[in-house]
Amino acid sequence: MILDQERLFRQRFQHKESRCTIVSDSEEAVHAAISSITDNRRLLDTYVRDNPLFQYTLESLRVQEGPAVVRLMAEAAEQAGVGPMAAVAGVLADLAVDEMKKAGARVAVVEDGGEAALASDRPMNVALGAGDAPLSKRVGFRIESFPLGVATSSGLYSHALSFGEAEAVTVFALNAGLADAAATAVGNVVKGADERGAVEIGVEKALSIEGVSGVFILYRGLVGMGGEVPRIIKVNPREDAGARWTR
Repeated sequence: MILDQERLFRQRFQHKESRCTIVSDSEEAVHAAISSITDNRRLLDTYVRDNPLFQYTLESLRVQEGPAVVRLMAEAAEQAGVGPMAAVAGVLADLAVDEMKKAGARVAVVEDGGEAALASDRPMNVALGAGDAPLSKRVGFRIESFPLGVATSSGLYSHALSFGEAEAVTVFALNAGLADAAATAVGNVVKGADERGAVEIGVEKALSIEGVSGVFILYRGLVGMGGEVPRIIKVNPREDAGARWTR
């Protein structure tokens, strides 16, 4: 969830499964993002209609021909070792931010259901969203280095398919498509009664994926971090009881 920023245009936009928040210093760029999302979703739907395996496989696929949205999804999924649809929200956000920058935006942020692509000339705050988990919407991250992709996967609070049990796995990467796919891959391995061991496996998995810079994992009250995680900020002034931290 992108937190409110002063003197910026902020618009919520929904198209099919995409539920987006778009933030920019340019109203024109916001419209460019909306056009990008609708156009690329149409191209994706057309491709999937002719290539149904792309939508249903849980394994990576090599795609040499097809629209950019499809090729980028396949590339991100191959890096993370998951099916291409695991990268759909992140890639749509990346492509929308590209169009916002072409429109002259200095601040170009698109968040789609927990996956965000960010390019900005000023710091941006991103809140952690993890359903009813104790830290959800109470802590966030101060993003100061751009461009950056941020994605959160949950085995408990997400409608997306996950084989794990983590309340939240947040990945920071070169772009949102890769972060999206990597968050799914990491989320799949965080499970079991050994909480600390599961978190350590998740951190190791995340940092083994080329292009991932950092990871934050919340699992049964245990928090683990690895790599370069942006500064954690307090979103809600209430104290968060019961969370344990490890690094």
